[in-house]
Amino acid sequence: MNNIFSKRILLAVVLALTVVSLRQLALVQPQDIPQLLGAKFEVSSIPDPEPLEEEALPTQGEWSLVRRADEVNLLTRLVAGEATGEPYEGQVAVAAVMLNRVRNASFPNTISGVIYQPHAFESVTNGLIWRTANLATARKAAIDALNGWDPTYGALYFWNPYKQVSSWIWTRKIIRQIGNHVFGI
Repeated sequence: MNNIFSKRILLAVVLALTVVSLRQLALVQPQDIPQLLGAKFEVSSIPDPEPLEEEALPTQGEWSLVRRADEVNLLTRLVAGEATGEPYEGQVAVAAVMLNRVRNASFPNTISGVIYQPHAFESVTNGLIWRTANLATARKAAIDALNGWDPTYGALYFWNPYKQVSSWIWTRKIIRQIGNHVFGI
């Protein structure tokens, strides 16, 4: 009996890792993950906020950073996963860092590409991005960043200096601190 249980756990882990790998390659959309893993495994029972109408998608500069409407929801979820409990300006700052990366040649040129870079964001790695419930403030912060507010003055990185982080991140020049996060280039 114990051997059957172990095989089921192993199968679940293999399926989960396969989905994560496919997701990083942008071959699987977040809404497809529960179906791929089966009904027993739910990523989140909380629905995404109402999608924006296509003509209402915010833009920054002369071109739209949002290639697909679901990227606004993805950006919202990242802000919620990374900055819940931070001041509103700090939530906008997290979204702004994402958009600064999209525009920077050293990073992928899409919101989803930046968010799904392996190990780039703790909330993606640990799955919190899909378990966060309160998205209203995060969505407003994401839209404010998409409309051009960048309280980081162009930062490409953020981290919580009160948590254990890679020593590499401390080689970045800190521009400012907002709440528990510092923002750097």
